[in-house]
Amino acid sequence: MTQRLRVVWTPEMLRYDFGRGHPMAPDRLDLTIRLARELGLLADADLVGAAPASDALLATVHEPAYVAAVRRAETEGVADPARGLGTDDDPVFPGMHEASARVVQGTVDAALAVVAGDAVHAVNVAGGLHHAMPGAASGFCVYNDAAVGIRAMLDAGVERVAYVDVDAHHGDGVQAAFWDEPRVLTVSLHESGRGLFPGTGHPDETGGRHADGSAVNVALPAGTGDAGWLRAFDAVVPAVVEEFAPQVLVTQHGCDAHRLDPLTHLRVSVDAMRLASERLHELAHELTGGRWLALGGGGYAIVEVVPRAWAHLIGIAAHRPVDPDTEVPLAWREHVLETYGRTGPTTMSDGVTPAFRTWRSGFDPSDEVDRAIRATRAAAFPALGLDVEHD
Repeated sequence: MTQRLRVVWTPEMLRYDFGRGHPMAPDRLDLTIRLARELGLLADADLVGAAPASDALLATVHEPAYVAAVRRAETEGVADPARGLGTDDDPVFPGMHEASARVVQGTVDAALAVVAGDAVHAVNVAGGLHHAMPGAASGFCVYNDAAVGIRAMLDAGVERVAYVDVDAHHGDGVQAAFWDEPRVLTVSLHESGRGLFPGTGHPDETGGRHADGSAVNVALPAGTGDAGWLRAFDAVVPAVVEEFAPQVLVTQHGCDAHRLDPLTHLRVSVDAMRLASERLHELAHELTGGRWLALGGGGYAIVEVVPRAWAHLIGIAAHRPVDPDTEVPLAWREHVLETYGRTGPTTMSDGVTPAFRTWRSGFDPSDEVDRAIRATRAAAFPALGLDVEHD
């Protein structure tokens, strides 16, 4: 197996652009790659672009009529609100199909490279478009690259894939694609749908009739910070992934759980996100022989948060983790000031040392986060053969 990291990147990825004023600004991708390059994280990585995915590949997850509707939206500017096209979340833009399909192909190529051993790990920060449904765009996502990538792995002979999603929003599209598929475990750690799009991801969503226990959802209360977020991650994610024993690990690293994100209500730091990425990397080496595909996702503090969070992810995947005390390179900060008129962050840390109590320290029924964790464990653990109290 090669020890090189594959990073999916071409400036053409910046064409996934809903237009001025939309939260899903492609600038966050450009700033991430610029920062990773300035930190020296791409020196030993293979940067690989992608052509747009074929309609046949998209049809492994998406309805052909929906793909045709996206094509019409691209060529004719025709909105189709019933399929989520032309809405405030997913406005029609020129090149919509091609840009979205390119992200999909990048993720699929990366997934198959990891499966074949052509890359030790792979990262596609443009990917992680986890809300797209088989027949509709949703939540800034036109095609679901994560679901198509996982389907490609199954079609290539992989028997078990674990998908872990730490975006502040529930990974509903990936869960829906594999709701009744026992070969795929979907785990989502997110803000409760009681007050945040898409309104799903409740603990009792545990999979279909033929795949009970294949969906695991941790719905955290608004305001959850590092200690609660990491406690929830530690109390659920390692246990269910280890029990499932995947052959490949796919992770989605939306960084909109950050306290500065304008669209969500969690209070997580870049430092806590870095710890979660490190733990997922460790799980890949412990359980899958290192077969790990990491994707981007949400994240709308495009200067202050996204580039640092994803540069940390790239560094971990490259086996060159960035010390949180590292100074953000001056050239990157000058580019931010010149381009956006803003002062960027000066270090790769939020200046905190995240800490948490493990679940073994005991359940506190008066704590809202603990109640959320307990609800998930009670709903999902028995179907996986895990002990609600101890595993």
